Amino acid sequence: MKVVVCGAGLTGLTLANRVSTLGGEVVLLERAPAPRHQGYMIDFFGPGHEAVEAMGLLPAVEAVARPLAEADFVDERGRRRATVRPGQITRGPLLNLLRPDLERVLREHLPPAVDLRFGTGPVAVDEHGDGVRVTLDDGTVLDADLLVGADGIHSTVRRLVFGPEERFLRPLGFHTAAFAFESPRIHAQVRGRACLTDTVDRQMGFYALDGDRVVAFGVHRTPDPDLPEDPRTAVRDAYRGLGWVVPEALDRCPPPSEIYYDRVAQTVLPRWHRGRVVLAGDACYAVSLVAGQGASLGIAGAYLLADQLAHTLSVEDALARYEQLWRPVAEEKQRVGRSGAGRFVPATKRQLWIRRSVLRLSRLPLIDRSVTAALTGHSRRSARHSTGPGAALPPDPGKERAGKDPWN
Repeated sequence: MKVVVCGAGLTGLTLANRVSTLGGEVVLLERAPAPRHQGYMIDFFGPGHEAVEAMGLLPAVEAVARPLAEADFVDERGRRRATVRPGQITRGPLLNLLRPDLERVLREHLPPAVDLRFGTGPVAVDEHGDGVRVTLDDGTVLDADLLVGADGIHSTVRRLVFGPEERFLRPLGFHTAAFAFESPRIHAQVRGRACLTDTVDRQMGFYALDGDRVVAFGVHRTPDPDLPEDPRTAVRDAYRGLGWVVPEALDRCPPPSEIYYDRVAQTVLPRWHRGRVVLAGDACYAVSLVAGQGASLGIAGAYLLADQLAHTLSVEDALARYEQLWRPVAEEKQRVGRSGAGRFVPATKRQLWIRRSVLRLSRLPLIDRSVTAALTGHSRRSARHSTGPGAALPPDPGKERAGKDPWN
């Protein structure tokens, strides 16, 4: 079987790894000219952690982890008002990772047979019988058994095959941004922890990297679903007036090309596959920054899709089974994200006080972890058990069926 995968992010890299490992032929396309270096720090746990372990990559992922002892909410003078620690989010293993670092590990461990191409993407998709023809923007034509759109919330494959983006994108009323800069003063204040402003309608956070580098990330409420033409100006306007170290961070905000900026949104589709084209990860079930665990769900969903392709009699049955198993997991996470969106960034001083009070109480033994999870955009439930045993990953992940060619 030949599979063309569009998108060399976490989902696409995982899928390419698994399909190739299981004997398939993979062409992995990425429209960006090179790997991206912008991105958030993520809390990595749950089904994605299980999938990475099953792939034998957990030691490599652990090697790039950047442990954070806690996340502190601070006031305009930098005084701590509330704290969240890893144990308040999940009972299982949790890693703090920069998303680009996790992508790099997956990319460096791709099987040699994977044909990874940067700087190109699809412009036309045509199905023919039991296959699909993909025309790329460089004029190349690829014939394959399956096309997978793992190209994110603004998926080109989804637009070409399923329809315009606005039909499937559900904005949640926030924009988000992230950028890196150098500041010895801010680095010293946030080293070893994440710090977030304890503020209404907008929130900016910081964590330290190597040297004096610091990453700033922000999320703010906005009724405008459109993205600004100049993200640097938009960031400065959105977070102007916040105290503590925010003014210095805004002064050091880099050029627009070095800023990650997007709306906070979910993707909702009635079906994830059509003929010999299927979507994966954020392209079809983005849960949003508010819900959290998007990276984990993207990796685990890709692992599951590859397993179904290898061990199901037909491509059509494999795609149907993948969606049957994984859609309930993703939709539950999306539901949690939508219901918690109003609490993620408090809209009033009263809501801010409630969040602060509950986070303080959540450190007591009798307060359930789900309270903290709801207020910080996490779900502590493992997706493996969300729809019954074995729903998130194959029943025996990492062990292939002996004596069987999974692609024939």
